Amino acid sequence: MVVKAEGAGDAPRRVTIFGSTGSVGTQTVDLIARDPERFPVEALTANRNVALLAEQARQLRPKLAVVADPAAYADLKEALAGTGVEAAAGPQAVAEAAERPSDWVMAAIVGAAGLEPTLAAVRRGACVAFANKEVLVCAGALMMEEVRRHGANLLPVDSEHSAIYQVFDFDRLDSVQRLILTASGGPFRTRDRAFMAAATREQAVAHPTWEMGAKISIDSATMMNKGLEIIEAHFLFGVPEEKIDVLVHPQSVVHSLVEYVDGSVLAQLGTPDMRTPIAYALGWPARIPTPAERLDLVKAATLTFEAPDPERFPALRLARAALQSGGGAPTILSAANEVAVQAFLDRRIGFLDIERIVEGVLGTLPHRPLRDLSAVRDTDAEARRVAADRVAALAR
Repeated sequence: MVVKAEGAGDAPRRVTIFGSTGSVGTQTVDLIARDPERFPVEALTANRNVALLAEQARQLRPKLAVVADPAAYADLKEALAGTGVEAAAGPQAVAEAAERPSDWVMAAIVGAAGLEPTLAAVRRGACVAFANKEVLVCAGALMMEEVRRHGANLLPVDSEHSAIYQVFDFDRLDSVQRLILTASGGPFRTRDRAFMAAATREQAVAHPTWEMGAKISIDSATMMNKGLEIIEAHFLFGVPEEKIDVLVHPQSVVHSLVEYVDGSVLAQLGTPDMRTPIAYALGWPARIPTPAERLDLVKAATLTFEAPDPERFPALRLARAALQSGGGAPTILSAANEVAVQAFLDRRIGFLDIERIVEGVLGTLPHRPLRDLSAVRDTDAEARRVAADRVAALAR
């Protein structure tokens, strides 16, 4: 079942940004700073980047700034002295920030750590723009049920899901034939497995078209990001897995498509700039200006498309298998992937070890039903433990 957002149009919108110092967070700050009267800020949160968080707080003047790392509290408090901005620290303070009275919340904390503050915002009926696909991957059915129960609005910020959202017929679900998620193919689109086996961190994060954080850049290189997006789209739009396809489109101009039963295919196009989907969510249902470069199709000249290669990029198969298995399988997939990606970023394992660890953990742990958030936490923790053990074995 799809939950279609309902918004307040051009009225001022008080905002909270979770993960304000990350890639999506900083671009959200950039947009808000261009129209601060329309978007007053309630709270900003960051993981541990106190210097940037304090700079953002001095610029946007939120009521509260939170750093998730408790050890950074003294530095944040000192940096905000005399500003009138309240400082707080720790996971509980992040969760409490979600309960403050903002109209719109950007959920941009990377990974499963973003689940609880996102749920807290949903449970108070906020309009939640989410850039954290792991929230729906880890707890998709639970999250969508909470959205319905509390009357919250859920707006996707991933460029692919934002594109689908903009051309999706929410009133006639039976008219949708399939969803087509586009993928750039990442930095290794044309590389063979031998090259990928020796790939360095620097090569893997060098995305050819998008400017993104390290974790999602690695997910793009493995194409796990597209696997996670298949799961996200299933829960967000209520479309079965077999009706969600992936199409490699290196130019990243066509951001995704919806095919209808009459043969019509609707797509959303634009230059590869995350400020466009962020602005769509921030202003919805109105449109707001962005500094993004305008699309010039004459200049773009040629747009190409190709099928993904399941042999070179098995992450797509793993994600589909997890969704088909159901229960805790997507949670296990996401948790194991987070652990493996971080290990690669820390130079402890090789690039191809990421998929091997994920597949191994998926095949080791039972895919139990997730009836509540406690079950999600337990499954996530168990998958991380098993994945960490496999990393340690490979890193010896």
